[in-house]
Amino acid sequence: MKGITEVVWHGRGGQGAVTAAKLLGEAALREGKNLQAFPEFGAERTGAPVRSFTRLSDKPITIHCSITAADCIVVLDPTLIDVVDITEGMKDDTSIVINTVFTAKEIRQKLGIKGGKIFTVDATSISVAKVGRNIPNMPMVGALLKATGLIKLESLTDTFKESFAAKFTPEVIKGNLEAIEQAYKEVKAE
Repeated sequence: MKGITEVVWHGRGGQGAVTAAKLLGEAALREGKNLQAFPEFGAERTGAPVRSFTRLSDKPITIHCSITAADCIVVLDPTLIDVVDITEGMKDDTSIVINTVFTAKEIRQKLGIKGGKIFTVDATSISVAKVGRNIPNMPMVGALLKATGLIKLESLTDTFKESFAAKFTPEVIKGNLEAIEQAYKEVKAE
């Protein structure tokens, strides 16, 4: 990792965008990286658009502001494409990882973008099958890791187990870990 890697998470309230941003940061910390993870809320209600941010670096991070030029954009809810400009601040080499049943090529056409890399995974189906609810945050973190190699999958899964062992039942932990691993395997690129 050179310099600072900045990740913008787009989701809806209740989908876990804030949790995903924090978990990615905590897992990177396990690898000795420096981090910032913070949300940006509008109306705080279930279903409202939410943005969250993660910064990762091998060196201390001295900036403290929202991310305006993302290296990675993660979209937990594909309906947000029609509601917010998910490509705001996109650079020529930005990676977009989106929860969708559409192909990366179809998403590129819908967004009308030429540059960057697009990765897709059906995180909704994965989370419903593995966890029993449409909370796509953990599959999307798995997909992001496969798409970008920001950190090791093992760092993420170990951090998840430690962070949530007291909060969730062993079945929920197992389901989320399976969802992370399945999305990691199934993410597709254009």
